[in-house]
Amino acid sequence: MKYLHTMVRVRDLDASLKFYVDLFGLVEARRHENEKGRYTLVFLVASEDLDAFKAGKAPALELTYNWDTEDYGSARNFGHLAYEVDNIYDFCARLQKAGVTINRPPRDGNMAFVRSPDLISIEILQKGDALAPAEPWASMGNTGVW
Repeated sequence: MKYLHTMVRVRDLDASLKFYVDLFGLVEARRHENEKGRYTLVFLVASEDLDAFKAGKAPALELTYNWDTEDYGSARNFGHLAYEVDNIYDFCARLQKAGVTINRPPRDGNMAFVRSPDLISIEILQKGDALAPAEPWASMGNTGVW
């Protein structure tokens, strides 16, 4: 058995790509448009996984955009995606500067949570050892749910 991908349905493909690619830093590895089925599939990977994905050795995040309007609810039943970053403070600061709410700030220098435009919870983890607690994160409270 081999893990292939995680699929999330998105309401607005452009807004989702802006979030996952432009802000979060994932790379579009493959796209499939099906006019008969009225949907678009976009496969995204972390930049470090692009070659491995193309070789069939790394999983991807599949964004499924159904062209017809559908209500997907709040997506809390999904759980979350998780990505490891080189510097959690810099990464969260970049997202925050772009208007993304940091729902669970990286107070411990190790873990944070944000939500995508479709309310998918995303866990951000520090690569390696946790960073030393630092402001403004150390005293920042939670915002909303994740």
